[in-house]
Amino acid sequence: MELSARNNLKGRIKDIKTNEINAEVLLDIGGQEMCSTITAGSVKRMNLKVGDEVSALVKASSVVIGK
Repeated sequence: MELSARNNLKGRIKDIKTNEINAEVLLDIGGQEMCSTITAGSVKRMNLKVGDEVSALVKASSVVIGK
């Protein structure tokens, strides 16, 4: 599969919080945390669990940098 997203970050699922519609998936990516909001259906369909190794694919038209 080819993707237009250039940023492919590998990490592990640290926590999953779901409701009827959405899920927050907290990832540990090299000691940094990233949170992704996906559908609860996707969590179930992909059988995502805490500890799973996953990839976070990021496609953004703008990235905010602070100093």
